Amino acid sequence: GEENLILLDGRHEFPFSFQLPQEPLVTSFTGKYGSIQYYVKAVLERPAVPDQSVQTELQIISHIDVSSPALLTPVLRSQEKMVGCWFFTSGPVSLSAKIERKGYCNGEAIPIYAEIENCSSRLIVPKAAIFQTQTYLASGKTKTFRQMVANVRGNHIASGSTDTWNGKTLKIPPVSPSILDCCIIRVEYSLAVYIHIPGAKKLMIEMPVVIGTIPCIGFSSRNSSITSQFSMDMSWLALTMPEQPEAPPNYADVVSEEEFSRHVPAYPPPIDCEEQLCCPVFAYIQEFRFQPPPLYSEIDPHPADVEEVQPVSFML
Repeated sequence: GEENLILLDGRHEFPFSFQLPQEPLVTSFTGKYGSIQYYVKAVLERPAVPDQSVQTELQIISHIDVSSPALLTPVLRSQEKMVGCWFFTSGPVSLSAKIERKGYCNGEAIPIYAEIENCSSRLIVPKAAIFQTQTYLASGKTKTFRQMVANVRGNHIASGSTDTWNGKTLKIPPVSPSILDCCIIRVEYSLAVYIHIPGAKKLMIEMPVVIGTIPCIGFSSRNSSITSQFSMDMSWLALTMPEQPEAPPNYADVVSEEEFSRHVPAYPPPIDCEEQLCCPVFAYIQEFRFQPPPLYSEIDPHPADVEEVQPVSFML
């Protein structure tokens, strides 16, 4: 308010509350050449003396739901490159890559599906990486900063061979969410699948990726449905079992005392302390050659008069 207060000596506290604007706010971000910051500032106006002020930073996150239809669409790219120089070509290298959806959150693992065919005469190495691109726009000029935030490497592919990635995972590290609705700063991500070719320029495919804040619920429900379907397919495990199964035989009933005394000496030989220090401990473990218990038999030696069949179900 506009009311002036006269405060006595001591500590005084005044609670304040603010309502954030209804329009979307850009996510807080600190980059290479610029930043988006929010802070709360408190000012104490005093007559005849300079004002006192203090401020504290406020973190704002603009939520991005990766369950939106635009971010659930798969992305597929393919490219081919002829390896060689002028007329001395050794053959093409082809690459096709796919991801199941476009939106992901921090901590998720992106499954990558790729097919690589090496028809050249060189040994190639497939790789994948997540790149962050920061774009700054001010006074009609644009400045870009690009950095790698995560990567993974595949196996070498010899000449005339092929390789397939059936869901090779690349985990997303803790990074800032995508910023796509700001007129001065943009933060974008892309998943690059590329092939390192010795003596030639790399073959690269880039697929756009959006890092959101609200995880995709649809894929979690799909995983639960797959689990329930797997439990239904395991229905053949419903076996018939007796109410009181027979206990296994006692080991003392299988090995007699005579056999036990034959294999175990009455007094074990003394162990030399010097040999004990230079020899492994397991060298002094007593070796037993007892007869194993009898094999399990499915025939009930004491069958019941009335056989009761009771199904058993398992829940995963």
